[in-house]
Amino acid sequence: RMKPVIVVHGGAGRIFKEREEGSRAGVIRAALRGYGILKRGGSALDAVEEAVRSMEDDPHFNAGCGSVLNEKGEVEMDAIIMDGKNLDSGAVSAVKCIANPIKLARLVMEKTKHMLLTDRGAHLFAQTMGIPETPGEKLITERSRERWKKNLEADSNPEEFQKDLGTVGAVATDSEGNVACATSTGGLSNKLIGRVGDTACIGSGGYADNHSGATSTTGHGESIMKVVLARLILHHMEQGMSPEKAADAALDYMKTRVGGLGGVIVVNSSGEWAARFSTKQMSWATVKDDQLHYGIYAGERHTKSVDEALTSESEGF
Repeated sequence: RMKPVIVVHGGAGRIFKEREEGSRAGVIRAALRGYGILKRGGSALDAVEEAVRSMEDDPHFNAGCGSVLNEKGEVEMDAIIMDGKNLDSGAVSAVKCIANPIKLARLVMEKTKHMLLTDRGAHLFAQTMGIPETPGEKLITERSRERWKKNLEADSNPEEFQKDLGTVGAVATDSEGNVACATSTGGLSNKLIGRVGDTACIGSGGYADNHSGATSTTGHGESIMKVVLARLILHHMEQGMSPEKAADAALDYMKTRVGGLGGVIVVNSSGEWAARFSTKQMSWATVKDDQLHYGIYAGERHTKSVDEALTSESEGF
């Protein structure tokens, strides 16, 4: 049996000082929750869904509650999940008024013959599946609203703020050697209504295949889509590169070819992992062999035993 591994990210970009602690705590919590499922013999699919759900519920991240607002001041979210065993995937785009888009993506995968539902169709499907509606206001934080207002000012430069992105994602290998990925986001601040970025697009926002591995991406969505970043990383791994080398090669290509910055997390079916980024920062955490590793800055890597981390978790909340 395989040793299970989970890796999560809370988004690549620029993490403002006052949000660092919350981002760190959020990715650690998500990684520990996902690992708990793997440890009990649960599937990679359940683990990545749970890790992402935990970050959707955390207002520090641009996904679920805390998502950024579109030009009209509404939350529109995208999410994807993929099973490396048989390449099944489910995704939703431009969804409003639900707390956990990743849950809906999982239902698209398991309860329909389709892979991606959007906007009104996704909304109708959520109703059919009995997913409770969350009033849009409930998902909007003070910070998202402030930022939206700032971006509306005549002399504002939304691009400046785009650097603080905060898509969330998770990848895992379970004890059976199956891999899975999940990614969820509120998208770009002040985006056009109906804008769909990389997250909901298979091969861009995420990809999972037992034959090579699983990856979840974050960063400038349009750039990620141009190079189909997630699939590109796995392509490099199929050519024999390690997860770290494959991630760096793909991020480097995206930077030189289209000037795009981002971050990725990767696992392969033998349990090797990587968390790499070309932006200033990316919050990430991973658990393997009962050791938790985490960081935000390039070259930063803290290590704790899972027991120690769980103890400080329960004291902190």
